[in-house]
Amino acid sequence: MEVQREFSAGGLIVRRLRGRWWVAAIRPNGKPEGVWALPKGLIDPGETGAETAVREVAEETGLTGRLEQKLGDVRYVYTRGGERIFKVVSFFLLRWRTGRIGELPAGMELEVAEARWLPLDEAPRLLAYGGERDMAKQAIAALANL
Repeated sequence: MEVQREFSAGGLIVRRLRGRWWVAAIRPNGKPEGVWALPKGLIDPGETGAETAVREVAEETGLTGRLEQKLGDVRYVYTRGGERIFKVVSFFLLRWRTGRIGELPAGMELEVAEARWLPLDEAPRLLAYGGERDMAKQAIAALANL
């Protein structure tokens, strides 16, 4: 049986405010209060992972950012319709440029219940998924070197 592969990309868009780094997180629609995730989505044909990350951040948070660097990949296997899917999600660090958090494009409320700035130093505890918590740690380390 052939294993299906799926490739996505996401972004950690950060902003420095009052001497502290903040990261934009979303609560996916249908998830309970307090379930925070990073904006991400499938890489469209002809799109690079970095382009997908910038697009997904804009669509899911209302923010635009400048690409800084790739942080890493999260790999996992999940099952859809009885079929095993090998998934790779590449995450990129973006610096906030414009936009107000939560001003989402029309139709995005189907995917995103809310978007909010979280303190980056608390993101490794607040984000719901292990791989994304690891990416927050990578972002903290990357920003320390900028």
